Amino acid sequence: MAEEYRVVDHIVDRLAARGVRHLFGVDGANIEDLFDAAAGREDVATVLAKHEFGAAAMADGYSRSGARLGVVAATSGGGCLNLVPGLGESLARRVPVLALVGQAPTRLDGRGAFQDTSGADDTLDAEALFSAVSLYCRRVTRPEDIARALADAFTAASAGGPAVLLLPKDIQQAVMSPTVGLSAHRPPRAPLPDLDDIVGALRAATGPVAVIAGEQVARDDARAELRLLCDALGAQPATVPDAKDVAPGAPVTGVMGHPAVVAALERSTACLLIGTRMDVTARAGLDGALAAVPTLSIGSAVPYVAAMHCRADDLRAALPALTAAVGRRSDYARKVLSPSELSTPAACGPGVRYRTALHAIDAALPAGADIVVDAGNIGAAAIHHLPARADGRFLVALGMGGMGYSFGAAVGSVAHRGRRTVVIAGDGSFYMHGMEIHTALRYRLPITFLLFDNHAHAMCVTREQLFYGGGDGRNRFGPSRLGAGLAAMFPGLPAVDVDAAQHLPAALRTALACDGPSVVAVECSPDEIPPFAAFLTQKESPHVAAHA
Repeated sequence: MAEEYRVVDHIVDRLAARGVRHLFGVDGANIEDLFDAAAGREDVATVLAKHEFGAAAMADGYSRSGARLGVVAATSGGGCLNLVPGLGESLARRVPVLALVGQAPTRLDGRGAFQDTSGADDTLDAEALFSAVSLYCRRVTRPEDIARALADAFTAASAGGPAVLLLPKDIQQAVMSPTVGLSAHRPPRAPLPDLDDIVGALRAATGPVAVIAGEQVARDDARAELRLLCDALGAQPATVPDAKDVAPGAPVTGVMGHPAVVAALERSTACLLIGTRMDVTARAGLDGALAAVPTLSIGSAVPYVAAMHCRADDLRAALPALTAAVGRRSDYARKVLSPSELSTPAACGPGVRYRTALHAIDAALPAGADIVVDAGNIGAAAIHHLPARADGRFLVALGMGGMGYSFGAAVGSVAHRGRRTVVIAGDGSFYMHGMEIHTALRYRLPITFLLFDNHAHAMCVTREQLFYGGGDGRNRFGPSRLGAGLAAMFPGLPAVDVDAAQHLPAALRTALACDGPSVVAVECSPDEIPPFAAFLTQKESPHVAAHA
């Protein structure tokens, strides 16, 4: 590290002071000074990804897993443009992330610099671009502005979403005083909300209260507070699909959800939404049931359904206050809601069925393991069939639904929690961003990658079959052996292919026992229809099957 104290040294110092312990990214000429500032430090480790989307997913997963702020760094040009889909996911799901983006030196703005994104002289305007996928974006053009810009970025991200700082190379290298900005502004603690209306409505409920918990409960780490409130209300919560870990074992709402949620709403006299906006993915099939009962909401954003809403930016503080104000509704014992399964059509073709595989995974995973699920048919099946572990995390990217998110997010989650983590992804997701498996191998991370290889973009195949008369097969791939291929590509990586259900339990046990990363590729069929309500209604009326 250089003896002079540079802007990049200040940035890394402020990250460390804020509790950030990992910096994710891809190196390059216009961001190398930042990585140089972090090199050799014991309090901030750098994790280099294979692709900037993967790095953005790492920062997102790091934040979602409980670290509160993930930080990603990328160089100029195509490198920074690859961040956009990852930041879009963080924005859609209000995940606190800080992106540090390198740019060409300011003296070359609008003068033909390689990868010029200054916006000068008809060049690409990075500030305009990143403003669309962030809560705060600023291009820093004077060294003395970095302290204020960082403080503002921290404040914006802490509200739930990405903040972006655009950092020209000469600004990063500029020398500054080590004492500047040491007492940077921190946002005040969110005030307790006015709970009178929602307390009154809950007290007026003459029967059971249904509770649906959402992603803000996870973001605010208000899991214990949720349990205490539900105990007081005599309610077992259901969760939206991307908040499964706030109440492990509870039924899930929406398009990949369980019929028990509708039944619970139908016998309730009120419904309380906690930390969720109930977007279409979360509320599919529930509109009628929600409209039939008084619906209340507490959280940082107004829900998409009609509800009496109480704004609460910090559920960890607001829920205990609500519990104390409501008191214990002793007349209503908690009713256990079974996450009963949807019935899906019998599948033909080779390979292991989704339900069979996920029940084997459920049996093999230890308590405390973390699960990261990708988009697609296998993702829908995992949300429906696989419970979160006690004290584990269950991450899924449903804001933008970007395929390949799970590979980077798992790296970020492990960086913060250090737990055995399982990725559940299809071969389509692997082909997009699966080379982050090499990142896991490089850093010897305890991640088991379960790749469901149906030789297709299977959800697109399903849509072809259901909505387009069978389609033309454009979404089917050629055959592959991902386990054998990865074992050959990456010496030292335990990787196997499983073609039959009876071989899966042993393969899972071996993979989960590995010291570092491991891969199990599971052969399955592209023609299997997952438990996804929009698909099932095209084939038959979904009904409840006994939960096995």
